[in-house]
Amino acid sequence: MTTRSVPHETAPQTVIHTAWPYHEDWGDALEGAREEFARFLTLAATPGATGKAQPLTIYVANAETEASARRAMGDRATYVRAPYGDVWTRDTGPVFVTSGEGLKAVRFKFNGWGGKYDYPGDETIGAVIAKQAGAQIETLDWVCEGGALEFDGDGTVLTTRDVLLNPNRNPKLKAAQVEADLKRACGIETVIWLDDGLAGDHTDGHIDNLARFAAPGVVVTQRPSGLGDPNTALYARTIRALKASKDAKGRSLTVIEIPSPGFVAGEDGGPAAASHMNWIIGPRHVVMPAYNRHSEAAVRALSHAFPDHEVVASPANHILTGGGAFHCVTCNQPDQAG
Repeated sequence: MTTRSVPHETAPQTVIHTAWPYHEDWGDALEGAREEFARFLTLAATPGATGKAQPLTIYVANAETEASARRAMGDRATYVRAPYGDVWTRDTGPVFVTSGEGLKAVRFKFNGWGGKYDYPGDETIGAVIAKQAGAQIETLDWVCEGGALEFDGDGTVLTTRDVLLNPNRNPKLKAAQVEADLKRACGIETVIWLDDGLAGDHTDGHIDNLARFAAPGVVVTQRPSGLGDPNTALYARTIRALKASKDAKGRSLTVIEIPSPGFVAGEDGGPAAASHMNWIIGPRHVVMPAYNRHSEAAVRALSHAFPDHEVVASPANHILTGGGAFHCVTCNQPDQAG
């Protein structure tokens, strides 16, 4: 059987794909979101010890979008004109899998995060990204988004029941089918299931806002900040579950806790799904989204998880108005070693 793997995101990446904000739903936050995109993408592309910058591909929907992206990013990126609904390429793009038969682009069904948002182009941009990568597309016959899956690069994936087994996505799907399909398509040996996600998360609980692997056997999650943290009970449940779990190699997980942003108000006055977990990894930097005064302590704590990178904070409040942050808007294409 051909060996397959989804490398951890600290592994070399051929390209990081993203899409430039343009959709009318951004409203007054559009220009601020574009400024935040330019800042975090520049940090993510910064060369590391080898002196090589991280290549970026930015998808642009029209002439105005392309002009805006080029003004902000210049020759630090390649630009591809293509239709897309919005910027959340982690979810609308493929999961890239390395194999002895070449790079695979695993695509799931997509239904707008459980039927909440239906934008023309969101169902097609994943195929465009796969073609740009030169990858062979493979499809799985159930609904999922890339932000719902966190791979350690060593046979383990983290996910949540409230996304994959939610009736608004997969009313008849069983955990056993998820595990069998991910084993076959992505080379996974062990699925670690958590239950639910952050308060205010429109995705119903994407794992990339809750728990992430810093390395095989090492997982990062958050602890509450302030008495009004809306996720205090969730964080306690998550930490207990992670400490009780074993990965594909039989290891108990080392759990690193970092401060959360605490309560960050959404447009309706309730909690927004602000998370320091939604970082993106480049050759030099781990770029962590920042929302308020808690970011400085979170950077210090997260630095212990990434001794070979410099952890930096980058503002993300405008991007948050769309529902996510840096990991949500990017799609990693790992180097194909096979």
